[in-house]
Amino acid sequence: MAWYEICIGVVLVVLSVLIVIIVLLQQSREAGLSGVISGGADTFFGKNKGRTMEAKLAKITKVLTVVMFVLTLVATFLFAFLSAK
Repeated sequence: MAWYEICIGVVLVVLSVLIVIIVLLQQSREAGLSGVISGGADTFFGKNKGRTMEAKLAKITKVLTVVMFVLTLVATFLFAFLSAK
């Protein structure tokens, strides 16, 4: 194994563990029957929704997921072309 394969593998493992931890920190969005009845109350607090910890965790999750996806694609093409030689 080359050094870059090990580095990319370690980064992918760390990213996957971070994604799992951040997803577990987020609150569930299930509201049940009370969410159907009081669904209009959510719009009142919608202005500050982007500043909450929940919104920050969701944004971090999205960014880490995109980074992991791109890194996985790059690693796949890199290993496929370099191992063919």
